[in-house]
Amino acid sequence: MSNGSSITHFLLLPFADMRELQLWHFWLFLGIFLAALLGNGLIITRTACDQHLHTPMYFFLLSLSLLDLGCISTTVPRSTANSLWDTRAISYTGCAAELFFFVFFMSAEFSLLTVMSYDRYVAICKPLHYGSLLGSRACVHMAAAAWGAGFLYALLHAANTFSLPLCRGNAVEQFFCEIPQILKLSCSHSYLRGVGLHVLGFCLALGCFVFIVSSYVQIFRAVLRIPSEQGRHKAFSTCLPHLAVLSLFVSTSAFAYLKPLSVSSPSLNLVVSVLYSVVPPAVNPPIYSLRNQELKDTVRKLLTGCVSAAIHCLLSYKKGCKCTS
Repeated sequence: MSNGSSITHFLLLPFADMRELQLWHFWLFLGIFLAALLGNGLIITRTACDQHLHTPMYFFLLSLSLLDLGCISTTVPRSTANSLWDTRAISYTGCAAELFFFVFFMSAEFSLLTVMSYDRYVAICKPLHYGSLLGSRACVHMAAAAWGAGFLYALLHAANTFSLPLCRGNAVEQFFCEIPQILKLSCSHSYLRGVGLHVLGFCLALGCFVFIVSSYVQIFRAVLRIPSEQGRHKAFSTCLPHLAVLSLFVSTSAFAYLKPLSVSSPSLNLVVSVLYSVVPPAVNPPIYSLRNQELKDTVRKLLTGCVSAAIHCLLSYKKGCKCTS
């Protein structure tokens, strides 16, 4: 193959060769996807509909849930469909789109988590200026900057990856189209552009990480100066969900991309990719819901209302049946 245009499709790495294991993978990923869809959908619905949750923290949480839905919807439906129909093929255009959207959602999520650390910093360290520093316009601008940065970064990576000639087959050693695995298929010696983009991405990620760490250093100092234990606990509890989500995101991503090559193998890469691409979008909603009383109350009201409506409809249906009979 002389270049990428001669490739019409790619072959993704299957989770198993046995039909029974493929079906187990289908049901497992389908359950995870539905759980992520339900959890993030509840957060989006309640945050958008409940006037009491129209605050900067919940606005960023809504944006995070949208990114989580986008991230898991990029890879999991294709993987489950491949396991169900016992196929590995993905079109060239589909692979390029999958790579772009995955990088977009992942990088935008890390940028948004950085913005959310600033939100917690202002809320705890500068509470009197919270309304002026994080007004509705400022929140929209910061969220748009996070999404825009992710879009631009993904566009550069996708354009660079699929502009390189691919001459080492079309078998991707991953269950979705990932940049390192696509680059393994390239026979080009002009890899400086890719190296430059990875250095740029590393510098941006390092800058975000330093900003997050410095923000939480200031937060911990402010919390420790609070005289009452109850006040310290309340202030710190508002940071725990963000810290948990951030730790899960950073630890899994760092292990996936910074692990030594000596311990790398297709099976290990497959497991690690699931940890950073599939698990966080499904786990983030429970993390925020379990540690947030307001969110738990709104979800409880929603579920109670749905159950009450279902019971009312059932009783009305039975009553109607009796009357007509």
